[in-house]
Amino acid sequence: MTQLSDHTEIEAAAFRRLLQHLDDHKDVQNIDLMILADFCRNCLSKWYAAAAEERDIPMDYEQAREIIYGMPYSEWKDKHQPPATAEQLEAFAARQK
Repeated sequence: MTQLSDHTEIEAAAFRRLLQHLDDHKDVQNIDLMILADFCRNCLSKWYAAAAEERDIPMDYEQAREIIYGMPYSEWKDKHQPPATAEQLEAFAARQK
């Protein structure tokens, strides 16, 4: 049986791999993730900031976003996030019902 520290290391490695995978697939937009999986990079940022807060580690949402996106969110958005299409907005609205 694995030790708790081993388990935590494995979880951390899997999370780093998820972030790398998202970084490797910048063409997959947050709205697409929300439509298909009901979470996105911004959700991960919120979860990350909440986990820090639970451990009394100072971190705000923008700091967490920079960790998740690998750069300031405004920079990532300018480089990699085109406006949502009408089809994406329609699918997102349908998902929210």
